[in-house]
Amino acid sequence: MIVYDRLFIGGSWADPSDPALLDLASPHDQSVIGRAAQARPADVDRAVAAARASFDTGVWRGTPPAQRIALLRRFNALREENAEKVAHLISSENGSALWFTRAGQPGLTRQANAYLKAAEEFAWEETSAPSDPASPVRSVVRREAVGVVAAVIPWNSPFSSATSKIIPALVAGNSVVLKVSPENSLSMGFLAELLERVGLPEGVVSVLPADRETSEYLVSHPEVDKIAFTGSTRAGRRIASIAGKQLKRVSLELGGKSAAVILPDADVDEAVAGLKFGSLLNNGESCIAQTRILAPRSRYEEVVAALKELVESLKVGDPNDPGTFIGPMIRPDQQQRVRTYIQLGIEEGARLVTGGPQIPDGLEKGNYVTPTVFADVDNSMRIAQEEIFGPVLVVIAYDDEDEAVRIANDSPYGLSGGVWSSDEEHALEIARRIRTGTVTVNGAPVAFDGPFGGFKASGIGREYGAVGLGTYTEYKTITI
Repeated sequence: MIVYDRLFIGGSWADPSDPALLDLASPHDQSVIGRAAQARPADVDRAVAAARASFDTGVWRGTPPAQRIALLRRFNALREENAEKVAHLISSENGSALWFTRAGQPGLTRQANAYLKAAEEFAWEETSAPSDPASPVRSVVRREAVGVVAAVIPWNSPFSSATSKIIPALVAGNSVVLKVSPENSLSMGFLAELLERVGLPEGVVSVLPADRETSEYLVSHPEVDKIAFTGSTRAGRRIASIAGKQLKRVSLELGGKSAAVILPDADVDEAVAGLKFGSLLNNGESCIAQTRILAPRSRYEEVVAALKELVESLKVGDPNDPGTFIGPMIRPDQQQRVRTYIQLGIEEGARLVTGGPQIPDGLEKGNYVTPTVFADVDNSMRIAQEEIFGPVLVVIAYDDEDEAVRIANDSPYGLSGGVWSSDEEHALEIARRIRTGTVTVNGAPVAFDGPFGGFKASGIGREYGAVGLGTYTEYKTITI
């Protein structure tokens, strides 16, 4: 039993305004695995006040970038040293299979290193010569910290979402209030412990598990200068409206309904093997999951049969069992949401290839769903247009490449996607035509030094690398 009965506010542990602790239930069997304090508006006020004081005094933003980078490298090293503990904490509280939480640890290192490398090469201040040689005026262009950042993250991949925001925000000299989901109180409590060990100045960072109402209080706080949010499109719209009214800086990484385009010359076995990870990672509870599979009509049944064989081969069960590929949904309401969509797919007339709304045998105590594949799906169906956030794949037929691109782009979202072909250059041509923020070719991993984010309803702004770092800075031009 893990207990966090205090909150990490401004770099130290403090008693919460509400002493009641939240019981945290295992998604596997509903047993209580921990208890944790939850932040209320009064705690947000304390955290924001500490952040504002640390920013206004310049204790952190006035620290040379090289020193800020060194402290964040220390944080990254501490996380690496505790990678196995992090993996187990997330699997226990989220239901994410252990293979996934373990596999994500090197990715966290690459993500952090890309930010820190970008910070080392970043143009914090540049002096330019006048455009008119006869003019005595020259310009100094500075990149300065925005101020107090409210970083709000979802439950599905807590360490990745947290570090993708706090590392660039802190290395740029901002002060940060990180609002995390109640479900992640244990892993994010441990994140706070690591930050405490780094030795950041007082007030620079807080970590607050809190409910949606308290989250809205944070993003509405008049002393917050920027909101960095990852989560649902619905919540993103609400946050954007708040930011618009107050003219806060805002970046939003939102939902997706990504398409994997299997071209006629693709190796189907290789494509389906890759989609095992590209479509079903983290139990399907992933915004970048490629859950719309676009297959050429000439090879449609071959793709459907291969996906059926794949999905039926996957072990569903205890997320802490190394042999499990798909664990439970995080909460009972998420389990019911996915099962409702599966039933909806049947009612919409899609062909149920494998799976269904039933709970897997022997797993009735947990938040489990049966991994499901639908065929004969029209892209206008709700199961093809709406984000399900579970292990549900839909297979859509196309006649030619123009139609494949049209279907891929026929979505309110534009976060991720993939193209599979034996001809990489041709796959690249198709990838260029898909209106989405990230496209992988033949299962290539996401590049952490390139910008990540979405088109359309998948968000505003970008994360990762130099571009992501830049979103936590303001330009200042000084003319001399």
